[in-house]
Amino acid sequence: MSNLALIDTYFTELCAIRHDLHAHPEIGFKETRTSQVVARLLGDYGVDELHTGIGGTGVVALIHGKLGAGGRVGLRADMDALPMNEDTGLPFTSTHPGCFHGCGHDGHTTMLLGAARYLAETRNFAGTAVLIFQPAEEGLGGARRMIAEGLFERFPVDEIYGMHNAPHQGEGEILVYPGPAMAGADFFDINIKGRGSHAAAPHVSHDPVIVCGALIQALQSVVSRNIDPLEPAVLSITQVHSGSAYNVIPQTAMLAGTVRVFSDAARQLVRQRMQTVVQGIAASFEVEIELDMRDVFTVLENAEGPASAMEAVARELVGDAKVSTKVRRAMGSEDFADMLKVVPGAYCWVGHSGTVPLHNPGFFLGDEILPLGASLYSRLVERRLAAG
Repeated sequence: MSNLALIDTYFTELCAIRHDLHAHPEIGFKETRTSQVVARLLGDYGVDELHTGIGGTGVVALIHGKLGAGGRVGLRADMDALPMNEDTGLPFTSTHPGCFHGCGHDGHTTMLLGAARYLAETRNFAGTAVLIFQPAEEGLGGARRMIAEGLFERFPVDEIYGMHNAPHQGEGEILVYPGPAMAGADFFDINIKGRGSHAAAPHVSHDPVIVCGALIQALQSVVSRNIDPLEPAVLSITQVHSGSAYNVIPQTAMLAGTVRVFSDAARQLVRQRMQTVVQGIAASFEVEIELDMRDVFTVLENAEGPASAMEAVARELVGDAKVSTKVRRAMGSEDFADMLKVVPGAYCWVGHSGTVPLHNPGFFLGDEILPLGASLYSRLVERRLAAG
């Protein structure tokens, strides 16, 4: 019960790859260098087919097994970084100010590269492994763009697998279970147009800053007083923008945020109630308010068969004690969900050293996760595409 022995021999190289990607992060749809590194390494490993430029900067590689004809299993990793500064002090810290692999996608990419090398060297399976390196996972729609550009028509798969690092789990622990696992999400912008004035004459204004305050309060009632308490839902205001001077009541203001839900019914109800609240506040304060809501993430649902297969492989690699199937829904979102809407599959979380949460300037991903993730991907292909 351990990593695949051959993959363990790659550890030094995997660390070097991950550290290089970490030092040169790129945000969604701008992963030009990253995709070039990925394509070069895949070519060095001897994959059978290599395709670039899918979904902008996406890369797809095909590896055929040596055990004859069989099915097709997809493996996916995301490549993009976050638009934020790094504060880790690592020797391979980001060289691009304002850009940081604060979600560990450098690790995900490296793990899939490790699997690519192993599968290309051993080919101990029947059928084809389809390796998908996806751009723009962080709310920019990379999965949807790859799908729209014919990903699964060009490279059909019977099932697909993905994973994410998890600093909230113990080192080497793997969490996987069937059913809804991560929330769907809307992003929203609320634009307020009032009437500006001198700050000394507020009576002649229609103050959009006051409207912001009223909206922030009122919108918090949408979930607490409309959604069933047993139905997970979150509405968060994350941006407030208005004004440019101490003595000017501004003409406009803007709020932005996100809604997270686990059902289409809850999503629709939240949208309806938000629109009603916005219209009521606009009438009360005699201002114009526009609400723009965008469906950004689908609810991530693991299919029962692939989730069970992923669980079995995890137990084989790390042992029963380190595998959890207890349902632990996450209000975070993941655009791998869009791929799971097209193809059945499963997604898991893999624990590693480091306790700083994702999307934090000090987030740290332990390198020990690299051969484990690569082994999990590789063994899934060997087990799901076993001869006969």
